[in-house]
Amino acid sequence: MENKILVETSARHIHLTHAAVETLYGAGAELIVKKMLSQPGQFASANEKIKLVGPKGELMVSVLGPERKQNQVELSFTDALALGLKDVPVRESGDVAGTPGLKLVGPAGELELNEGCIIAKRHIHFNPEQAAAFGVSDKEIVKVRLDTARPLIFDDVVCRVSPNFELAMHIDTDEANAACAFGEVYGTLIKG
Repeated sequence: MENKILVETSARHIHLTHAAVETLYGAGAELIVKKMLSQPGQFASANEKIKLVGPKGELMVSVLGPERKQNQVELSFTDALALGLKDVPVRESGDVAGTPGLKLVGPAGELELNEGCIIAKRHIHFNPEQAAAFGVSDKEIVKVRLDTARPLIFDDVVCRVSPNFELAMHIDTDEANAACAFGEVYGTLIKG
């Protein structure tokens, strides 16, 4: 599919540090690969899900690996409302400073996060060769048209370029529902 980008829906999930993994799952615990994801080296963990506890509600989330340098909870706006979290910002992955926190409950322990909850900014992963083929650069903002039962143009899509990436656009469940982006969906990049 020339000039088409696979669009994947990223449901709520969490990235954990090594210390958090041991707190939640027990001393010496490690994340176990359940399924590899589209981004090289990234996987859904087979470990038991983690419970998020907010001011008004609770949700179960999957853990994605490998371990990270900081804890990060990725939610949709709907998830944030269900938890009772206010002012959860739309941010790029890794930008968690000053964001709301919540309590994590695992099978072996609990952890109170002071920050770490974001709504992931819609983005496209490119390796350098793919970025060159599409004529985009790292951090460039583009639009992407999805031709679904409810066609939609997503604006303010950030291009992320790294040799560790593989071509795929990521949107959250609210965005996927708005566009009826179910099953295998492709988008067309629009510059300018």
